[in-house]
Amino acid sequence: MKLAESIVGWKSEITAIRRDIHAHPELAYEEVRTADIVARLLESWGIPTHRGMGVTGVVGTIHGKTQNGRALGLRADMDALPMQELNAFEHASKHPGKMHACGHDGHTAMLLAAARYLAEHRDFDGTVYVIFQPAEEGFSGAKAMIDDGLFTTFPMQAIFGMHNWPGMDFGTFGVTTGPVMASSNTFEIRLEGKGAHGAMPHLGTDPVMAAVQLAQSFQTIISRDRDPQDPAVLSVTQIHTGSADNVIPNDAILRGTVRTFTDKNLDLIENRMAEITEHTSRALNCTSEFTFHRKYPPTVNHAREAELCARVLTQIVGAEKVDQSVPPSMGAEDFAFMLKEVPGCYVWIGNGQGDHRTAGHGLGPCTLHNGNYDFNDDLIPLGATYWAELAIQWLAKAPS
Repeated sequence: MKLAESIVGWKSEITAIRRDIHAHPELAYEEVRTADIVARLLESWGIPTHRGMGVTGVVGTIHGKTQNGRALGLRADMDALPMQELNAFEHASKHPGKMHACGHDGHTAMLLAAARYLAEHRDFDGTVYVIFQPAEEGFSGAKAMIDDGLFTTFPMQAIFGMHNWPGMDFGTFGVTTGPVMASSNTFEIRLEGKGAHGAMPHLGTDPVMAAVQLAQSFQTIISRDRDPQDPAVLSVTQIHTGSADNVIPNDAILRGTVRTFTDKNLDLIENRMAEITEHTSRALNCTSEFTFHRKYPPTVNHAREAELCARVLTQIVGAEKVDQSVPPSMGAEDFAFMLKEVPGCYVWIGNGQGDHRTAGHGLGPCTLHNGNYDFNDDLIPLGATYWAELAIQWLAKAPS
């Protein structure tokens, strides 16, 4: 690997910062302590800092040796998840019910190291904005920053994101043109029937049967309405109804998620779900209320920017360590909102197989959103080197 020597030299210091953030996780829009750490460090490195964008977001401005109107953004997320950590090592969460189980502490640490490097090596033309975003985990922090003026206060022509990926070997990366993460959407269906004795169903209208019929019928959207070459997932994950074995309830509720890589597919699924809900409930003498909430759009990489990311990564770790056609994930990422506003690219950095965890980790797998997860600190010099080199090379390119 071709790593920046100064960043390698800071590894212990940045690791300590990462582990401190891990030990003090903060949920969406509550990242006050984390934002304080980020802002204080940026300012100590001579980086002007803007605070409070998108509630708790932080943006640092790193000017190069000259200004030519060219600027790009590098983004990391800061929030933790509302779940219990199962690890017992020294830097495990000190706040019950809160945990950095997705590696946002590591993302923040990598971007901090890159920011320090760029601030100390300003031999580039243009500007780098380092963006520390709140509330990625389901609360649209990216959109909150955009609505708060991110791209008007800090005009930029490109933006880049990165996420650690457990199961990918340490030292490897994944990048692709087009969709890399799916859209995230939720639905709720409320069915109202007429309660009755379980032994006398003819005296009522059974919403349980309507719920079961809907859960099955929805799968025909995936198997018969959708273009099989355009992936999608429709999962009914909750059915709530009833209170006793011998009572047909008055109502039932279905909830779940829909994931797609295209808006066209999403439009189709939402419309067909609404139609099936209306006609099925009517056929079974129930009334229905259908609600569909579009949370995050698909994360779609732009070709020009993805090509540059792949080239920079290849220079750092070698072509054999860069998967340029990595299969996209049905997980979602609110960096998608930023990519709808500005061209850019989102890459995965391999977090390894979990053998980096020190004594005291839980016995479960080191996967995202798992109580046994921990970020691989060996990634800090690698990820930071990538960020810094990407910024320098993008600014050196002629504008499109």
